[in-house]
Amino acid sequence: MADHDRIEGAAKQMGGSVKEGVGKLTGDEKLKAEGRADKVEGKVQNTVGGAKDAIRDGDKRH
Repeated sequence: MADHDRIEGAAKQMGGSVKEGVGKLTGDEKLKAEGRADKVEGKVQNTVGGAKDAIRDGDKRH
């Protein structure tokens, strides 16, 4: 089962992409920057979740 952080991180990345795209379409630099920041935050959270999954999977093998 995937870690909650991975799921939430992926959702943040997707939401950030949408925000960034809307910002580009409307010329809203602030929205574009927020979207990029959300994507980075989501990527970090997804990575943390992946690490937790790897640790949890490693514990199951021993």
